[in-house]
Amino acid sequence: MELAPDTDIATRIQDWLWRPRPGLSLPQRAGLGLARTTWAVGHDLLEGQLTLRAMSLVYTTLLSLVPLLAISFSVLKGFGVHNQIEPFLLEVLAPLGERSSEIAGTIVRFVDNTQVGVLGVVGVALLFYTVISLMQKIEDAFNEVWQIDSLRPFAERVRDYIAVLVIGPFLVFTSLGITATVVADPDVKSLLDAAPLGWLVELLGRLVPIAMVVVAFTFAYVFVPNTRVRPVAALTGGLVAGVSWNLAGAAFAAFMSSGSNVTIIYSGFATPILFMLWLYLGWLILLIGADIAFYRQHPEFLEGRRIALGLSEQDRQIIALEALRQIGRAFEAGEPSPDVTRIARTAAVPADVAGRLLRIFERAGVIAPTADQPPRWLPARPWESVPLHAVIEALRRAPTADVRAHPDPEVSDSVKALAGEIDGAIVARLGERSLRDFAL
Repeated sequence: MELAPDTDIATRIQDWLWRPRPGLSLPQRAGLGLARTTWAVGHDLLEGQLTLRAMSLVYTTLLSLVPLLAISFSVLKGFGVHNQIEPFLLEVLAPLGERSSEIAGTIVRFVDNTQVGVLGVVGVALLFYTVISLMQKIEDAFNEVWQIDSLRPFAERVRDYIAVLVIGPFLVFTSLGITATVVADPDVKSLLDAAPLGWLVELLGRLVPIAMVVVAFTFAYVFVPNTRVRPVAALTGGLVAGVSWNLAGAAFAAFMSSGSNVTIIYSGFATPILFMLWLYLGWLILLIGADIAFYRQHPEFLEGRRIALGLSEQDRQIIALEALRQIGRAFEAGEPSPDVTRIARTAAVPADVAGRLLRIFERAGVIAPTADQPPRWLPARPWESVPLHAVIEALRRAPTADVRAHPDPEVSDSVKALAGEIDGAIVARLGERSLRDFAL
């Protein structure tokens, strides 16, 4: 039967992408995986969560940029490399063309006017709070991409953020300073005059900035999400994001040099608008790379990971009981306890769905998280003392993700009586069976 013209094209493409194809060669499998990943990332972009996160990060960046650079300036001043801030900003803002020097100069003037030493305890605390809020926003965005519903412990977050603030700027600007010193050395210049070597250095000069961005993005994908990210997955996202960053920079620079009408339309507001637009593109590219890293590590979520799940009550019970079975059997066998990612992979649901179900049993005192990051799950008390009907009851009474808690509705006595009969039937059917009887 021929498909009607108004048949959903997206559905047909998705059906074609996930059609079983046994016997494919390695290049064919790689091409199919690339097509599926591209489709999934495109779906995530159209859904809007990545773009919303990128816009949120632009707003937070505008509020935190000057405090961030002020703290970095204070740290770098102690190492004598604080003069590298403006060249670094010019490099990052290069796609803005001639406006890059204007924006960089304005930011540096703001930083120079921020005297950290005279702010006092409260002022310095507010300065650090503003910067830490930016880093927490970044971690939130990465965790959302990776479907992680819990942050690091507060003390651990503050420790890691301060370490990044102190060590990160020193390493970045020191490397830039060393590079500039080596290139300016007369002996190095004489070597560069040789034709073959000069060509090679020119090629490296084009590749090194791309490689630095790839390394920076890969580092972020490994250490920012509150989960274990495999280096191969992080590098895949870093490569795509790093190359995309440089391509976007070239395209943005071409747009700026083409005599666009932005200045005519927005007049004096053109510079801040273009600056925000470049920030938005940068954050969006970073989040797209994180999305690709997620799919590289978890290809089982490629098909419709972001599609809203309309879980029925039976679905919730099956997933939750399977999670408890995994936890109980691993504990009994002395094996490593499962984390939320492993449970979600087995149940073929997003990790945040599995995480919400685990939290229900945590509140009921059935399971407890370990101190690992991300946490693993163990029995909170002997399961022979936990009636199986109590587990089902805790799950039935927990609100779903899209329904807010509300007061008891006004219902008739007949409805209350029927609900009581259903509860009684569950208790009578399960009898004295404990959670251990079921799980083990």
